[in-house]
Amino acid sequence: MTGSNGVGAAPDDLARIERALVTAVEVLRRFTPGAVTAETKAGGSPVTEADRLVDATLRELLPREGEGWLSEESVDDSIRLECSRVWIVDPLDGTKEFVQGLPEWCVSVGLVVDGRPVAGGIANPATGQIILGSLESGVTLNGTPVRASRRTSLEGAVVLASRSETDRGEWDRFSNQSFEWRPVGSVAYKLGLVAAGLADATWTLVPKHEWDVAAGAALVAAAGGVVSALHGGPLSFNTPTAHLSGMVAAGPGVAAPIADLLGTGR
Repeated sequence: MTGSNGVGAAPDDLARIERALVTAVEVLRRFTPGAVTAETKAGGSPVTEADRLVDATLRELLPREGEGWLSEESVDDSIRLECSRVWIVDPLDGTKEFVQGLPEWCVSVGLVVDGRPVAGGIANPATGQIILGSLESGVTLNGTPVRASRRTSLEGAVVLASRSETDRGEWDRFSNQSFEWRPVGSVAYKLGLVAAGLADATWTLVPKHEWDVAAGAALVAAAGGVVSALHGGPLSFNTPTAHLSGMVAAGPGVAAPIADLLGTGR
């Protein structure tokens, strides 16, 4: 699976992503999760010095001439809309959990070609996990090949829920289902766990930013999983708004039952 012009990830893209993630993890060693001062951005979300330092690190290591850039912690430049290859990153997805000391945060790096995520990586320094992959190469967890869940039924499945959505009671309607759902903070980290086969599915019931999802969407697809918009259809990235209406990611055998559950099945 490649971009619409037949171009996917270049041979050195994964190496570039891995190098950027390893460097970001080194930057983060100077911070202690749970003992970090946070500021509040416009809109109410937290930001720390760690977010900004990792953003600068990734921007120095990733984009090359002609490649676009979209990051939660950078001022958006519309020139990215003219680029075929765009890096979409969240320097620290799960900042709230990082500040609280919960091990549910990560550095998220995605590469999009012609609107399609083709390669990505997430690094969770708190758990020591680096999940890396592309549509051409498949996915590895700390260097070991992994793939999305091959479960064929939702019965007994493990579904990762949004911690904020569960806190608001939005997942209460799933309490009597045959699957187990567990709240986890970072969207990108949840997607990485689905790609690695460590959970069977995840979905978001509210809109997300592209930087929350791009890397994980690439990883899930590269691992043989299924990623779609919440109400069905493909996800498109590098859009002017950089917003997604919601998203579902799952092993291929449970994608259809989830669509039926959410009322999006055909």
